[in-house]
Amino acid sequence: MDNEKIFAMSFSKVYPLLVAKAEKKGRTKQEVDEIIHWLCGYDEGDIANALENEMSYGDFFRKAPALNPDRKRITGRICGVRLEELEEGMMKEIRYLDKLVDELAKGKAMEKILRKSDE
Repeated sequence: MDNEKIFAMSFSKVYPLLVAKAEKKGRTKQEVDEIIHWLCGYDEGDIANALENEMSYGDFFRKAPALNPDRKRITGRICGVRLEELEEGMMKEIRYLDKLVDELAKGKAMEKILRKSDE
């Protein structure tokens, strides 16, 4: 799938997939929301608004209230791609979220996911 198709996808189609991935492994929607808040600055109301208004996935990141500067500390592979090797831009932001939800689903502690213990 090319990047433009991903950016044009509705956040309301992607979000349930992120939540389902977490819940399938015994984690919660609230933990996914906490990750989104940490990464992008959205609160629960903002997420609900994005879902209700069919915001595109690209706009979800473009309009993020506060991208966390510590997101640059997220490293590793997601979908066979090393995050450190991705060029800055929207796809890197999307991959950051994918990686954090993947870590959640793998049972990693929330403080490690949110890079709190790396300080």
